[in-house]
Amino acid sequence: MRKYSLVIPVYNRPDEIVELLYSLTRQTYTNFEVIVVEDGSQNKCEQEVTQFVGKLDVHYYFKENTGQGFSRNYGFSKATGDFLLVFDSDCIIPESYLQSVEDSLSKNHFDAFGGPDLAHKDFTPVQKAISYAMTSVLTTGGIRGQKKRVGAFHPRSFNMGISRKVWEETQGYIITRMGEDIEFSIRIMEKGFKVGLISEAFVYHKRRASFSQFYKQLHFFGRARINIYRFFSSELKPVHFFPAVFTLYIFSLPILWLIAKPIFNLVYPFLGVYLLLVFIDSFAKTKSLKLAVLSIAAVVTMLTGYGVGFLTELRREFLKF
Repeated sequence: MRKYSLVIPVYNRPDEIVELLYSLTRQTYTNFEVIVVEDGSQNKCEQEVTQFVGKLDVHYYFKENTGQGFSRNYGFSKATGDFLLVFDSDCIIPESYLQSVEDSLSKNHFDAFGGPDLAHKDFTPVQKAISYAMTSVLTTGGIRGQKKRVGAFHPRSFNMGISRKVWEETQGYIITRMGEDIEFSIRIMEKGFKVGLISEAFVYHKRRASFSQFYKQLHFFGRARINIYRFFSSELKPVHFFPAVFTLYIFSLPILWLIAKPIFNLVYPFLGVYLLLVFIDSFAKTKSLKLAVLSIAAVVTMLTGYGVGFLTELRREFLKF
């Protein structure tokens, strides 16, 4: 029986950690410890974590703020498990999660792995719409966490596991933000470790509670993709330009309407067709007209947020301002 160390960095989110820790008390596989790393928060979660002492083998550490990547490294350094798993603090873990990991590792012998994220039935409509946008085949979110995808699978740190050997040979994250998990995944692969997707090991990922927060998060993700390019130029692929192209298209429509209406009349229907496809696909999945409408807003927010961030960092990289 493998022992798992679950490492959870937290920054000013005491309410979220309660829901996550409660979900861990329901795991059917019980040979694990939980390491909560408080990353210099002003609003600490120590009191919330203490509530679970006796219900979980849980350990709380407070450190200065260094960002999520280096906080995960700190947690790894305290871990005693055979495999070290990381979750974001806004995740809820299904009760069969660790058993699914254990079963898959016994069969596939992965050195590192990741799993998908889904929307929980109790999420708000906005959170469910955001989850749709981040996982739909109609957006760039649909290329990750699936068996059929573009390029190699890169585990992401909201749901990722590594063996102790991977930790010892890589020493974890070398950047703490801006695509730190993708950089780490690529480096693991380059060292020859076996990396795989465990599709049954999914988590419920809340992400952001409002579209404004979601926009800021995706803006950061867009910048992070260019930051990954600085480390691995081959990892900037055509699909990563899709949100930027969509953003330029959206922003150009008002200008075309003012100065070139024939061109506007030619190109604007593509937006309607795309958003109609989003509506139909979301409705087919959720059976909810409200969620289908909100999914349109979530997709536009996702693509423009990522696109603006991507273009902003691209300009800084190539024009140096």
